[in-house]
Amino acid sequence: MDFDRYTVVLLVTPDDPPELSEEEADRMQDAHLAHLAELHERGVLLAAGPVGDLSDGRRRYRGLSIMRCEPDEALRLKGEDPAVRAGVFGLVAMPWLLPAGAMHFTPTTFPRSSDDV
Repeated sequence: MDFDRYTVVLLVTPDDPPELSEEEADRMQDAHLAHLAELHERGVLLAAGPVGDLSDGRRRYRGLSIMRCEPDEALRLKGEDPAVRAGVFGLVAMPWLLPAGAMHFTPTTFPRSSDDV
């Protein structure tokens, strides 16, 4: 059987995230969304979105991405996210294999800011 290889990346809340003002958090979220949109436009980010209860201010798992690359490359690319660099998010990457053709991804438009959401 042939398998398609992807990488699943989880965004997690680090043990000691920075405290940001509302204005700083809004700017960081917009920079985060713009980074995701750029990765999608490059064809390496296939799907991404928040996970869990959005009303919980201190949840461990924050988001999930499916990427078309190996885990080390996914960590490198996701590590360029301004929110990751600032310590707002940590990363966990794992390879994901599934039967070839079991899943298809259609290019779409990712929001570049909270205003686009």
